Amino acid sequence: MPDPQLVLASRVRDALAAVLGPSYADADPVIRPSQFADLQANAALALAKKAGRKPRELADEIVAHLDTGDVIAKVEVSGPGFINLTLSDTWIAEQTGRVLADERLAVPPVDAPQKVIVEYSSPNVAKEMHVGHLRTTIVGDSIARILEFLGHHVVRDNHVGDWGTPFGMLIEHLLDLGEDAAARDDSSVSDLTAFYQAARQKFDGDPQFAERSRQRVVQLQAGDPETLRLWQILVDVSKRYFNTVYRRLGITLTDADIKGESFYNDMLGPTVQELEDKGIASLSDGALCAFPPGFTGRDGEPLPVIIRKRDGGYNYSTSDLATVRYRVDVERADRMIYVVGAPQALHFQMVFAVARMAGWLNDEVRAEHAQIGNVLGTDGKILRTRAGGTVKLAELLDEAVERAGRAFDEVPHEEAFDEATRAEIVEAVGIGAVKYADLSVARDSEYVFDFDRMIAFKGNTGPYLQYAAARIRSIFRKGGVDPAAVTGPVRIGHPAERALALRLLGFGAAVAQAGESAEPHRLAAYVFSVADAYTAFYENCPVLQAPDEATKASRLALCAATLRTLETGLHLLGVPTPERM
Repeated sequence: MPDPQLVLASRVRDALAAVLGPSYADADPVIRPSQFADLQANAALALAKKAGRKPRELADEIVAHLDTGDVIAKVEVSGPGFINLTLSDTWIAEQTGRVLADERLAVPPVDAPQKVIVEYSSPNVAKEMHVGHLRTTIVGDSIARILEFLGHHVVRDNHVGDWGTPFGMLIEHLLDLGEDAAARDDSSVSDLTAFYQAARQKFDGDPQFAERSRQRVVQLQAGDPETLRLWQILVDVSKRYFNTVYRRLGITLTDADIKGESFYNDMLGPTVQELEDKGIASLSDGALCAFPPGFTGRDGEPLPVIIRKRDGGYNYSTSDLATVRYRVDVERADRMIYVVGAPQALHFQMVFAVARMAGWLNDEVRAEHAQIGNVLGTDGKILRTRAGGTVKLAELLDEAVERAGRAFDEVPHEEAFDEATRAEIVEAVGIGAVKYADLSVARDSEYVFDFDRMIAFKGNTGPYLQYAAARIRSIFRKGGVDPAAVTGPVRIGHPAERALALRLLGFGAAVAQAGESAEPHRLAAYVFSVADAYTAFYENCPVLQAPDEATKASRLALCAATLRTLETGLHLLGVPTPERM
């Protein structure tokens, strides 16, 4: 991978080993951005005390042993011991050519691929998806895409809510109305939402219906064939609805990825038994509980993880522990990423702690909660409808596309579009705007859902990035050149060319960081920086009107490398890139 930070880190480590001995060969060279050069190495400041040297003197010694070769054009020590490193223009150009020539943009697959289970989206059967599902769905899908690109074996897991006490009342209400109330096509989804609300109202207000519902839950949990058949009707109509949303959002989940709560139902008893056999779970006030160390309440008393309730029923903790056990014992996962709302942080900390007590999680198996922050309205409160209700995801997407259409019509275009093409572009812009606005902020932070800001064609927005890619394609169309046939070579002449080429070399590091931390916003920030660098290049370096053929060939190569980097980066984020805009 031609990443400047990795290349310089390797050379500084070699110099450290030459100056301080082999034990320092793996020391952190502390490569950071610099105001005075391309990058700087701060290792001398970090290691001086340990090595018994003055930082400035140690920095001078490191520089004296640094192999600059054809990579580093200039190196100097400044301040108390900063080592400023300026890369060679020739090296930058050659490495950019490597990026262009490689279908993976010179990013090799990881040396040790892992099996990674990414749990995300997780809507509830018989309910419409709402804005609360937006981030878990979008962020989770991007994490899965990124890890897959890096070469890991990714298992997508849609842990839908398809089991438990609510299904007693839903099935009884279905019987009251007749099966055709839910067994229609996708247009039945709005009816299904009303169906759920009506079932809840009857359950709360009709004691006889409530009793029938409770008995139906017992039949469902006992595996009664007729009850399971009715339950499957509700599941199937909900799946059809989920898939309409996923298709519109460009989400890669399929029916095969669904392992809902029902999948683990038969594993709950054996899981609880194993926890009891290992002495981890014991009775406390009638409930079976585990007390992982380090978790206490306000009164200082240990906090329990309830494994089995007083009435003998199971809960979310039981299901999540059975899930961990299955993923370790059966699926042989190396890493599990739970893309779930931040309010569940304590729940997952305690569940993972119990799983470690049971030996299911250890140094070889990693489980992490990728926390998702709330979506806020422009008033700074949880995003809701004007009437105070939950915002339905489908309605939110409709409004995004409608607003994108108005914004699109206000922007000057180089060509006219027929209605079908315009509709296709506007759909991609609206959906891309929503997705990028979400992915461009840290997943664990709250963000304000502001249509005007996210649909703007300027600034750090999805439409700006989409337009940058479309503008590059426009250059190739005008020049009658196929970007896939461009080979360069790249030459560095103007500072804007250098800045763009150098930025393109950081793609591999950005993807790797996003994958390791399960934080797509790191990749989003990189993609935006590429588009920004390209804008400066576009404004300062004419391509088709370049002064000579060699310069034209070089700039076309930079355009082609930028286009592929933007397309690949946006694809990993799940943001569509229209051919024309």
